[in-house]
Amino acid sequence: MTENATSLPSPSDALPELLPILPLFDAVLFPKMVLPLMVIQEESVKLVDEVMAKDRLLGLVASTPGGDPKPERVKDALSPVGTGALILKMAKTHDNRTQLLVQGLNRFRIRSFVDGKAFLEAHVTALPDLGEKDNETEALMTNVVSQFGRIVELSSGLPQEIGQVARSIQDPGTLADMVASSIHASLEEKQKVLELEHVNERLRAVARLVNHQLEILELGMKIQTQVKGDMEKSQRDYYLRQQLKAIRAELGEKDDASGEIEELRRKVAAKNLPEEARKEADRELERLARMHPSSAEYTVAATYLDWLTALPWHDATVDTLDIPRARKILDDDHFGLEKPKRRIIEYLAVRKLKPDSKGPILCLAGPPGTGKTSLGQSIARALGRRFHRISLGGVRDEAEIRGHRRTYVGALPGRVIQALRRTGSNNPVFMLDEIDKVGSDFRGDPSSALLEVLDPEQNKSFSDHYLDVPFDLSRVLFIATANVLDTIPPALRDRMEVLNLVGYTLDEKMKIAHRYLIPRQREAHGLTAKQIRITSSAVREIISGYTREAGLRNLEREIAGICRRAASKIAQGRAKTVHVGRSGLHGILGPVRFIDEPRARVTTPGIATGLAWTPVGGELLFIEATAMKGKKGLTLTGQLGDVMKESAAAALSFIRANSSALGIDENFYETHDIHIHLPAGAIPKDGPSAGVTLLTALVSLFTDRPVRQDLAMTGEITLRGLVLPVGGIKEKVLAAHRARVPAVILPARNRKDLEDIPKNIQREIRFHFVERMMDVLELALIQEKRKPKLRKRRKR
Repeated sequence: MTENATSLPSPSDALPELLPILPLFDAVLFPKMVLPLMVIQEESVKLVDEVMAKDRLLGLVASTPGGDPKPERVKDALSPVGTGALILKMAKTHDNRTQLLVQGLNRFRIRSFVDGKAFLEAHVTALPDLGEKDNETEALMTNVVSQFGRIVELSSGLPQEIGQVARSIQDPGTLADMVASSIHASLEEKQKVLELEHVNERLRAVARLVNHQLEILELGMKIQTQVKGDMEKSQRDYYLRQQLKAIRAELGEKDDASGEIEELRRKVAAKNLPEEARKEADRELERLARMHPSSAEYTVAATYLDWLTALPWHDATVDTLDIPRARKILDDDHFGLEKPKRRIIEYLAVRKLKPDSKGPILCLAGPPGTGKTSLGQSIARALGRRFHRISLGGVRDEAEIRGHRRTYVGALPGRVIQALRRTGSNNPVFMLDEIDKVGSDFRGDPSSALLEVLDPEQNKSFSDHYLDVPFDLSRVLFIATANVLDTIPPALRDRMEVLNLVGYTLDEKMKIAHRYLIPRQREAHGLTAKQIRITSSAVREIISGYTREAGLRNLEREIAGICRRAASKIAQGRAKTVHVGRSGLHGILGPVRFIDEPRARVTTPGIATGLAWTPVGGELLFIEATAMKGKKGLTLTGQLGDVMKESAAAALSFIRANSSALGIDENFYETHDIHIHLPAGAIPKDGPSAGVTLLTALVSLFTDRPVRQDLAMTGEITLRGLVLPVGGIKEKVLAAHRARVPAVILPARNRKDLEDIPKNIQREIRFHFVERMMDVLELALIQEKRKPKLRKRRKR
């Protein structure tokens, strides 16, 4: 059904109280408006026949969307307000349908429906227009007429005369009804306008609808204008280019696009691409030849072909398989690091015997400053290969690895393919730096994309999203670096051969400082060996008193600070040479930052020294325990993790179960609260390896026997009193050596880990291997017994 907003002379507005109701399913009739209708339902046809036999008056009421047309159900979906109507014309069709032309008379509200009728009939109340015509009403009418006139100008579906009709209407209610009936709006919006009795409210609602439709029409006109302008410009450009092409043909000049395509064809032919890549290149060349140079797809296809022809599909550098030379380069660049060096020498030996062997996937794991990244450069130099570093720290987009698909604007290959183009060879050394710091978010998981890159069985046909053809990465030597392995997904970690780089010993740091760091900083500050001299005792003091770390970065920073001070004195003419000894460090670097903590802290019962592993190397871990009057309280402080809290609970349970064997009153826990604290409370701590130290500190407290000052320990405990093995033994032993602790207690099953510890450190530290906690207590506690603090008092 469609509405025809033509106003006719108004008949009488009087409506009977009992009115037949005809539901409207796709239209809303306003007073004084004429509407053509098609009646289909049998009940509605009967209603029209009866109305035509009487006064031709009926009520038209809009039904909510999806309403049931059956008479017994339709009244539940009818709106409460409708319009009384007069049937102007009626005609029957050949298929028993009825066509009507009705005119709206007045609004009415349904009070109740009459039951037992063949069609809907309801008691209604007429709704007159409320409100007086004042200045606000006139302003609203002027606004509606003005905006509606603009809609008539922009809309092709409305006759121009209807704007003149709107300007001639003086009654505000009639104007609102006429405009609401004419504009394009939803049935719900029109019904809301019909239900408003106050004319000012009705005019405001109509003004909102008119403004909304006007915005849509103006936006559509703007889009149409832009599209038309773009089409005209494209046509104009096309004709101009055709004319330019004809002029160049007359002059005997070649077309630029044709020249570019021919150049790409020559590149593709000369590149000797693999079969699949050649097919893709030929297909893109055919598409490119059919495209216009001004097309956006032309640039995309040309860029893609440029990438295909620029990649080193068969270009490779020749490996230098001189093993003694490679060993010399590795030794000259790095002191120590025997495992990684030995692994590279083994790879060279295999390459020498089997030239087509696949490149290994290595992961250098260790604390910061241990030379992981620089070792990759030395490996490339030893192999005679090109080197490229790919920083993965903070990468969260999978497209960084696999690239973007060509459907995206500005698409590019991933970092792996880009690096291959930069190196110009298919067998470079790729350093995947900080692989443990790869993140993931809504853009994908880069670590999952690395699974194919770092799998020797899959990377021979690595597929980048941009290239969409396989590229052989099996000849690339991938070296990843990581500080910790826990954050690397297990599937990715399983694809790499992990080589652990632990912290340097004091002797190694001394040699590295004299051999590498001091000469490098002298050169960086414009000094010569004659102008500055740093003694071995000064370097030793810097290592032990100013920089306690697993790596070398802070040591190099302190040496740089000394060189800066020396350069300042020499540049100002206050000295020609600078000699830095141990006694002069205080004036340059300030007071000593680290002291010999074990002897300063392990002086009273209840304090024990443990060994802990951290991502930056090993550290000493001090555990303090004290007891107060109370009832069965256990307090743990120092940011302890769940595993360490469980170790403390297990230690306390072991002591209570073996109190008689330990010489402790069996009721000590009933009358005391126990507090265990680990200093450096701002640093989170966790792990089972502190169990031995926790138990030793508690037994020391309860028996009033101090722990030996020259002893540190590590190990996991069980309720049966067994000492289980733990990890990070080399880092922990190096931490004890840095702190000058002469004796260390280790689990017996960790004896095999001493192979990784340098021989000179093994000679300087006494190792005690234990299997049970009683052995630990016998070694750790001073044998002289004092009067126990927690003995039960005798009754008087």
